[in-house]
Amino acid sequence: QVQLVESGGGLVQAGGSLRLSCAASGSIFSFNAMGWYRQAPGKQRELVASITSGRSTNYADSVKGRFTISRDNARNTVYLHMNSLKPDDTAVYYCGLCAGSGPCSGNPLYWGQGTQVTVSS
Repeated sequence: QVQLVESGGGLVQAGGSLRLSCAASGSIFSFNAMGWYRQAPGKQRELVASITSGRSTNYADSVKGRFTISRDNARNTVYLHMNSLKPDDTAVYYCGLCAGSGPCSGNPLYWGQGTQVTVSS
C-alpha cells in the first residue's frame, strides 16, 4: 500500500508562485512515474505534469513554461513548482503514482487526497 500526501496549496494572487509537494510512503516510489493532476469545479480531472523514473517530463500545453515538475527519490517526494499563476489555474491539485516507469497514462495506481490552489485576479 502506498500513501501520498500533498502539501503547499493555498491562496495566491495572479502572477504569483506556489510549490506543491507530494510525499510518498513505500519503496516503489523511485521505480514509478509520478504525475500532478488538477480538477477545477465543473471540469474533469486533467493531467498537468508528469515525470518518469528517469526524470523525463511532460506538461499540459496550458502550463508549459510556467510549471516545473521534479522529484527527489531520496525523500520519496515529487514537487510542482508553479510560476506566473493565473485564475484559470484554480483547482484541487492531486498527485498520483503512475503504473510503470514511463510517462503517465490512464488513471494512477494511487492518488493523494488533494490540495486546493486558488488564484485571485
